[in-house]
Amino acid sequence: MKIITVCLGNICRSPMAEGILRHLARERGITIRTDSAGTSDYHVGEAPDRRAQAAMKRKGIDIGDLRARQFVAKDLEDFDIILAMDASNLQNMLKLAPNDALAAKAYLIMDHAPAHPLREVPDPYFGGDEGFDAVYHMLMDACNALLDEVEQRTNLKHGAQ
Repeated sequence: MKIITVCLGNICRSPMAEGILRHLARERGITIRTDSAGTSDYHVGEAPDRRAQAAMKRKGIDIGDLRARQFVAKDLEDFDIILAMDASNLQNMLKLAPNDALAAKAYLIMDHAPAHPLREVPDPYFGGDEGFDAVYHMLMDACNALLDEVEQRTNLKHGAQ
């Protein structure tokens, strides 16, 4: 299973989501490949925002190894699940999709947390540390639910009960 998370610059929300997915998958013993990207090229090659790294470190997750890259059309082919942080980035990704089957792989990450009042993960870039903490909690809810679904699908494929 290959999962990519996508935001605008790939320095706040999407690397946080990737870090959470990696961490939770490791804890659960699930083998997945993760990546993250931005729909813009603003921060290509940069490490995640220092505030994103700090928020994650407070929760015991290190994302300092990640580097920003731009989302490209080939990602639609290469990944099984493509998770956008907000509708604007989802639309930008869908513009790159050559067909409906590939476009169907991309959707909002918060679709995995239907009880949460927000459908989009707010960009904490222009705010303070508290915005990064709020994003962490949103992403944790969505990523846990996603991995529940991945485990269920995997168990069904292997005939486990």
